[in-house]
Amino acid sequence: MWKNLSRAMGLLFVFITAVLLAQPPATAPEFEVASIKPAPPIEPQKIVAGTLHVGMSVDAARVDIGSLSLADLIRIAYRMKPYQVSGPDWMGAQRFNILAKMPEGASKDKVPEMLQALLADRFKLAAHRESKDLPAYALVVGKNGPKMKDAEPDTAAPPADPAAPPGKGAIVVGSADGPVRVEPNPDRRGATVSSPQFGQMKVSVGEGGMMRMEFAGISMTMLADILSRFAGKPVIDMTELKGNYQFALDLSMTEMAGMARAAGMGLGGGMMGRPGAGGGDAGRNPAEAASAPGGSSIFAAIQALGLKMDSRKLPIETLVIDHLEKTPTEN
Repeated sequence: MWKNLSRAMGLLFVFITAVLLAQPPATAPEFEVASIKPAPPIEPQKIVAGTLHVGMSVDAARVDIGSLSLADLIRIAYRMKPYQVSGPDWMGAQRFNILAKMPEGASKDKVPEMLQALLADRFKLAAHRESKDLPAYALVVGKNGPKMKDAEPDTAAPPADPAAPPGKGAIVVGSADGPVRVEPNPDRRGATVSSPQFGQMKVSVGEGGMMRMEFAGISMTMLADILSRFAGKPVIDMTELKGNYQFALDLSMTEMAGMARAAGMGLGGGMMGRPGAGGGDAGRNPAEAASAPGGSSIFAAIQALGLKMDSRKLPIETLVIDHLEKTPTEN
Protein backbone atom coordinates (compact mmCIF):
# COMPACT_ATOMS: atom_id res chain seq x y z
CA MET A 1 0.00 0.00 0.00
CA TRP A 2 1.26 3.50 -0.73
CA LYS A 3 2.21 5.35 2.42
CA ASN A 4 3.37 8.49 0.64
CA LEU A 5 0.32 10.59 -0.22
CA SER A 6 2.43 13.02 -2.24
CA ARG A 7 3.63 10.27 -4.55
CA ALA A 8 0.18 8.70 -4.96
CA MET A 9 -1.42 12.05 -5.76
CA GLY A 10 1.53 12.85 -8.02
CA LEU A 11 0.95 9.74 -10.10
CA LEU A 12 -2.76 10.52 -10.33
CA PHE A 13 -1.91 14.10 -11.34
CA VAL A 14 0.31 12.84 -14.20
CA PHE A 15 -2.41 10.45 -15.35
CA ILE A 16 -5.09 13.13 -15.41
CA THR A 17 -2.99 15.73 -17.22
CA ALA A 18 -1.64 13.17 -19.70
CA VAL A 19 -5.11 12.03 -20.72
CA LEU A 20 -6.69 15.47 -20.81
CA LEU A 21 -3.92 17.02 -22.85
CA ALA A 22 -4.60 14.44 -25.53
CA GLN A 23 -8.17 15.75 -25.82
CA PRO A 24 -7.87 19.21 -27.49
CA PRO A 25 -10.93 21.28 -28.52
CA ALA A 26 -12.27 20.78 -32.09
CA THR A 27 -9.01 28.18 -39.21
CA ALA A 28 -8.31 30.66 -36.97
CA PRO A 29 -6.89 34.09 -36.32
CA GLU A 30 -3.88 34.64 -34.11
CA PHE A 31 -3.85 35.68 -30.48
CA GLU A 32 -3.86 39.45 -30.12
CA VAL A 33 -1.00 39.26 -27.62
CA ALA A 34 0.72 36.46 -25.69
CA SER A 35 3.17 36.27 -22.80
CA ILE A 36 5.39 33.17 -22.54
CA LYS A 37 7.47 32.50 -19.42
CA PRO A 38 9.35 29.42 -18.15
CA ALA A 39 7.33 27.55 -15.53
CA PRO A 40 8.86 26.61 -12.19
CA PRO A 41 9.47 22.91 -11.47
CA ILE A 42 6.44 20.83 -10.49
CA GLU A 43 6.70 20.22 -6.76
CA PRO A 44 4.80 17.52 -4.84
CA GLN A 45 4.07 19.99 -2.04
CA LYS A 46 2.11 22.17 -4.46
CA ILE A 47 0.20 19.15 -5.77
CA VAL A 48 -0.90 18.13 -2.28
CA ALA A 49 -1.70 21.73 -1.31
CA GLY A 50 -3.78 22.22 -4.46
CA THR A 51 -1.78 25.29 -5.53
CA LEU A 52 -0.19 23.95 -8.71
CA HIS A 53 -0.92 25.99 -11.84
CA VAL A 54 -1.23 23.39 -14.59
CA GLY A 55 -3.29 22.70 -17.69
CA MET A 56 -5.19 24.98 -20.04
CA SER A 57 -8.21 27.14 -19.28
CA VAL A 58 -10.09 29.03 -21.99
CA ASP A 59 -12.74 31.73 -21.65
CA ALA A 60 -14.13 34.36 -24.01
CA ALA A 61 -11.26 36.75 -23.38
CA ARG A 62 -8.10 34.75 -22.80
CA VAL A 63 -6.22 31.45 -22.76
CA ASP A 64 -4.35 30.62 -19.55
CA ILE A 65 -1.81 27.79 -19.87
CA GLY A 66 0.15 26.54 -16.88
CA SER A 67 3.23 24.32 -16.79
CA LEU A 68 2.91 22.68 -20.21
CA SER A 69 5.87 21.48 -22.25
CA LEU A 70 6.44 22.17 -25.93
CA ALA A 71 5.45 18.55 -26.57
CA ASP A 72 2.12 19.20 -24.81
CA LEU A 73 1.53 22.46 -26.69
CA ILE A 74 2.26 20.91 -30.08
CA ARG A 75 -0.15 18.04 -29.41
CA ILE A 76 -2.91 20.49 -28.51
CA ALA A 77 -2.15 22.80 -31.42
CA TYR A 78 -2.26 20.03 -34.02
CA ARG A 79 -4.95 17.89 -32.33
CA MET A 80 -2.57 14.95 -32.07
CA LYS A 81 -2.17 12.10 -29.61
CA PRO A 82 1.24 11.80 -27.89
CA TYR A 83 2.25 8.82 -30.03
CA GLN A 84 1.60 10.81 -33.22
CA VAL A 85 4.28 13.46 -32.64
CA SER A 86 7.89 12.80 -33.63
CA GLY A 87 10.53 15.30 -32.52
CA PRO A 88 13.56 15.94 -30.30
CA ASP A 89 13.63 14.48 -26.79
CA TRP A 90 13.97 17.88 -25.13
CA MET A 91 10.46 18.95 -26.25
CA GLY A 92 9.13 17.47 -23.02
CA ALA A 93 11.72 19.05 -20.71
CA GLN A 94 11.18 22.77 -20.16
CA ARG A 95 7.63 23.77 -19.24
CA PHE A 96 6.02 27.13 -19.91
CA ASN A 97 3.30 29.40 -18.58
CA ILE A 98 1.39 31.23 -21.32
CA LEU A 99 -1.21 33.97 -21.01
CA ALA A 100 -2.79 34.97 -24.32
CA LYS A 101 -5.56 37.37 -25.26
CA MET A 102 -8.27 36.07 -27.57
CA PRO A 103 -9.45 38.23 -30.49
CA GLU A 104 -12.87 39.74 -29.89
CA GLY A 105 -15.64 37.31 -30.87
CA ALA A 106 -13.31 34.30 -31.24
CA SER A 107 -14.45 30.95 -29.83
CA LYS A 108 -12.38 28.31 -28.03
CA ASP A 109 -12.68 26.06 -31.09
CA LYS A 110 -10.11 28.37 -32.69
CA VAL A 111 -7.50 27.92 -29.95
CA PRO A 112 -5.50 25.05 -31.55
CA GLU A 113 -4.83 27.02 -34.74
CA MET A 114 -3.94 30.09 -32.68
CA LEU A 115 -1.42 27.94 -30.80
CA GLN A 116 0.00 26.76 -34.11
CA ALA A 117 0.57 30.37 -35.13
CA LEU A 118 2.06 31.20 -31.71
CA LEU A 119 4.48 28.26 -31.83
CA ALA A 120 5.56 29.15 -35.37
CA ASP A 121 6.10 32.78 -34.43
CA ARG A 122 7.76 32.46 -31.03
CA PHE A 123 9.44 29.02 -31.21
CA LYS A 124 9.97 28.95 -35.00
CA LEU A 125 8.11 25.63 -35.25
CA ALA A 126 8.07 23.97 -38.66
CA ALA A 127 6.46 20.55 -39.13
CA HIS A 128 4.85 18.28 -41.69
CA ARG A 129 2.35 15.43 -41.58
CA GLU A 130 2.90 11.93 -42.92
CA SER A 131 1.30 8.51 -42.55
CA LYS A 132 3.30 5.52 -41.33
CA ASP A 133 2.57 1.88 -40.59
CA LEU A 134 3.57 1.64 -36.91
CA PRO A 135 3.42 -0.99 -34.16
CA ALA A 136 0.12 -0.60 -32.34
CA TYR A 137 -2.59 -2.43 -30.44
CA ALA A 138 -6.07 -2.81 -31.84
CA LEU A 139 -8.65 -2.72 -29.04
CA VAL A 140 -11.23 -5.33 -30.05
CA VAL A 141 -14.05 -7.29 -28.46
CA GLY A 142 -13.08 -10.73 -27.08
CA LYS A 143 -14.59 -13.95 -28.40
CA ASN A 144 -17.15 -14.10 -25.56
CA GLY A 145 -18.30 -10.52 -25.96
CA PRO A 146 -17.95 -7.46 -23.71
CA LYS A 147 -18.49 -7.77 -19.96
CA MET A 148 -19.20 -4.12 -19.20
CA LYS A 149 -22.37 -2.42 -18.01
CA ASP A 150 -23.94 0.46 -19.86
CA ALA A 151 -23.41 3.76 -18.10
CA GLU A 152 -26.30 5.05 -16.04
CA PRO A 153 -28.09 8.12 -17.44
CA ASP A 154 -26.71 11.50 -16.36
CA THR A 155 -23.32 10.19 -15.24
CA ALA A 156 -21.56 13.34 -16.43
CA ALA A 157 -19.69 15.18 -13.72
CA PRO A 158 -21.38 18.33 -12.46
CA PRO A 159 -19.63 21.43 -13.77
CA ALA A 160 -16.97 22.70 -11.41
CA ASP A 161 -16.93 26.32 -10.32
CA PRO A 162 -13.58 27.69 -11.55
CA ALA A 163 -13.64 30.34 -8.83
CA ALA A 164 -14.20 27.86 -6.01
CA PRO A 165 -10.98 27.19 -4.08
CA PRO A 166 -9.89 23.53 -4.06
CA GLY A 167 -10.11 21.64 -0.82
CA LYS A 168 -7.05 20.55 1.10
CA GLY A 169 -4.98 18.19 -1.00
CA ALA A 170 -7.15 18.69 -4.09
CA ILE A 171 -5.75 18.99 -7.59
CA VAL A 172 -7.35 21.27 -10.17
CA VAL A 173 -6.31 20.77 -13.80
CA GLY A 174 -7.43 23.25 -16.41
CA SER A 175 -8.76 21.90 -19.69
CA ALA A 176 -10.46 23.48 -22.67
CA ASP A 177 -13.74 21.82 -21.63
CA GLY A 178 -13.60 23.13 -18.07
CA PRO A 179 -11.72 22.51 -14.81
CA VAL A 180 -11.09 18.96 -13.65
CA ARG A 181 -11.02 18.35 -9.90
CA VAL A 182 -9.29 15.55 -8.02
CA GLU A 183 -10.56 15.44 -4.43
CA PRO A 184 -8.80 13.07 -2.00
CA ASN A 185 -10.99 10.81 0.11
CA PRO A 186 -11.07 11.52 3.86
CA ASP A 187 -9.09 8.33 4.55
CA ARG A 188 -6.41 9.46 2.07
CA ARG A 189 -6.48 6.08 0.35
CA GLY A 190 -8.16 7.28 -2.79
CA ALA A 191 -9.75 10.18 -4.62
CA THR A 192 -12.72 11.20 -6.74
CA VAL A 193 -12.11 12.80 -10.13
CA SER A 194 -14.78 15.05 -11.68
CA SER A 195 -14.13 15.58 -15.38
CA PRO A 196 -16.14 17.03 -18.29
CA GLN A 197 -14.53 14.35 -20.49
CA PHE A 198 -15.40 11.17 -18.58
CA GLY A 199 -17.69 12.23 -15.74
CA GLN A 200 -16.95 10.77 -12.33
CA MET A 201 -14.04 8.44 -11.68
CA LYS A 202 -13.21 6.94 -8.29
CA VAL A 203 -9.61 6.02 -7.59
CA SER A 204 -8.45 3.83 -4.71
CA VAL A 205 -5.09 2.40 -3.72
CA GLY A 206 -5.10 -1.21 -2.60
CA GLU A 207 -2.75 -3.91 -1.41
CA GLY A 208 0.19 -4.97 -3.53
CA GLY A 209 0.72 -1.57 -5.15
CA MET A 210 -2.44 -1.68 -7.30
CA MET A 211 -4.52 1.35 -8.23
CA ARG A 212 -8.21 0.84 -9.03
CA MET A 213 -9.95 3.33 -11.34
CA GLU A 214 -13.75 3.04 -11.42
CA PHE A 215 -15.36 4.86 -14.35
CA ALA A 216 -19.03 5.82 -14.21
CA GLY A 217 -19.34 6.34 -17.95
CA ILE A 218 -16.54 6.30 -20.53
CA SER A 219 -16.39 5.70 -24.28
CA MET A 220 -14.20 3.11 -25.94
CA THR A 221 -12.33 5.86 -27.78
CA MET A 222 -11.28 7.46 -24.50
CA LEU A 223 -10.45 4.06 -23.02
CA ALA A 224 -8.10 3.47 -25.95
CA ASP A 225 -6.48 6.86 -25.31
CA ILE A 226 -5.95 5.93 -21.65
CA LEU A 227 -4.52 2.51 -22.52
CA SER A 228 -2.06 4.13 -24.95
CA ARG A 229 -0.45 5.80 -21.93
CA PHE A 230 0.38 2.43 -20.37
CA ALA A 231 0.81 0.01 -23.28
CA GLY A 232 3.99 1.44 -24.82
CA LYS A 233 2.25 1.58 -28.21
CA PRO A 234 -0.75 3.39 -29.66
CA VAL A 235 -4.06 1.70 -28.83
CA ILE A 236 -6.71 2.19 -31.51
CA ASP A 237 -10.38 1.61 -30.78
CA MET A 238 -11.67 -1.04 -33.20
CA THR A 239 -14.42 -2.45 -30.95
CA GLU A 240 -17.28 -0.76 -32.86
CA LEU A 241 -18.93 -0.32 -29.45
CA LYS A 242 -20.86 2.93 -29.18
CA GLY A 243 -22.02 4.80 -26.12
CA ASN A 244 -20.50 4.95 -22.64
CA TYR A 245 -19.79 2.14 -20.17
CA GLN A 246 -19.10 1.70 -16.47
CA PHE A 247 -16.29 -0.54 -15.33
CA ALA A 248 -13.11 -0.65 -13.24
CA LEU A 249 -9.45 -0.97 -14.20
CA ASP A 250 -6.80 -2.34 -11.82
CA LEU A 251 -3.32 -1.17 -12.77
CA SER A 252 -0.02 -1.65 -10.99
CA MET A 253 2.07 1.08 -9.40
CA THR A 254 4.87 0.06 -11.76
CA GLU A 255 2.70 0.77 -14.80
CA MET A 256 1.57 4.11 -13.35
CA ALA A 257 5.19 5.12 -12.71
CA GLY A 258 6.16 4.01 -16.23
CA MET A 259 3.39 6.16 -17.67
CA ALA A 260 4.70 9.11 -15.63
CA ARG A 261 8.22 8.62 -17.00
CA ALA A 262 6.90 8.44 -20.55
CA ALA A 263 5.10 11.73 -19.92
CA GLY A 264 8.45 13.32 -19.09
CA MET A 265 8.07 13.56 -15.30
CA GLY A 266 10.51 11.96 -12.91
CA LEU A 267 9.33 10.23 -9.76
CA GLY A 268 12.69 9.31 -8.33
CA GLY A 269 12.83 9.42 -4.57
CA GLY A 270 9.11 10.08 -4.33
CA MET A 271 9.56 13.41 -6.11
CA MET A 272 7.86 14.82 -9.13
CA GLY A 273 8.82 18.00 -10.77
CA ARG A 274 12.16 17.71 -12.54
CA PRO A 275 10.78 18.19 -16.04
CA GLY A 276 12.01 15.47 -18.32
CA ALA A 277 13.70 13.55 -15.52
CA GLY A 278 13.77 9.83 -15.70
CA GLY A 279 12.25 9.57 -19.12
CA GLY A 280 13.39 11.68 -22.01
CA ASP A 281 10.68 10.09 -24.15
CA ALA A 282 8.19 12.95 -24.18
CA GLY A 283 9.40 14.33 -27.48
CA ARG A 284 9.90 11.14 -29.42
CA ASN A 285 7.27 9.24 -31.36
CA PRO A 286 6.61 6.36 -28.92
CA ALA A 287 4.86 4.30 -31.57
CA GLU A 288 7.95 3.97 -33.68
CA ALA A 289 10.25 2.67 -30.97
CA ALA A 290 7.64 0.95 -28.83
CA SER A 291 8.25 -2.25 -26.93
CA ALA A 292 5.88 -4.44 -24.98
CA PRO A 293 5.00 -3.08 -21.53
CA GLY A 294 6.91 -4.56 -18.65
CA GLY A 295 3.87 -5.54 -16.61
CA SER A 296 0.84 -7.61 -17.50
CA SER A 297 -1.90 -6.16 -15.29
CA ILE A 298 -3.12 -3.92 -18.10
CA PHE A 299 -3.80 -6.94 -20.32
CA ALA A 300 -5.50 -8.81 -17.49
CA ALA A 301 -7.65 -5.76 -16.74
CA ILE A 302 -8.76 -5.52 -20.37
CA GLN A 303 -9.48 -9.25 -20.62
CA ALA A 304 -11.69 -8.98 -17.56
CA LEU A 305 -13.82 -6.47 -19.49
CA GLY A 306 -14.33 -8.93 -22.36
CA LEU A 307 -11.94 -6.96 -24.55
CA LYS A 308 -8.58 -7.73 -26.13
CA MET A 309 -5.50 -5.81 -27.28
CA ASP A 310 -4.19 -7.30 -30.54
CA SER A 311 -0.65 -6.39 -31.57
CA ARG A 312 -0.65 -5.18 -35.18
CA LYS A 313 0.92 -2.69 -37.56
CA LEU A 314 -1.60 0.06 -38.31
CA PRO A 315 -1.46 3.21 -40.44
CA ILE A 316 -0.95 6.18 -38.09
CA GLU A 317 -0.93 9.83 -39.11
CA THR A 318 2.13 11.48 -37.57
CA LEU A 319 3.44 15.00 -37.17
CA VAL A 320 7.18 15.25 -37.83
CA ILE A 321 8.96 18.24 -36.29
CA ASP A 322 11.38 19.74 -38.83
CA HIS A 323 12.55 22.70 -36.73
CA LEU A 324 11.89 23.97 -33.21
CA GLU A 325 13.70 26.43 -30.93
CA LYS A 326 14.14 25.60 -27.26
CA THR A 327 13.33 29.10 -26.06
CA PRO A 328 10.77 31.60 -27.35
CA THR A 329 11.53 35.00 -28.76
CA GLU A 330 11.06 37.80 -26.23
CA ASN A 331 7.59 38.90 -25.13
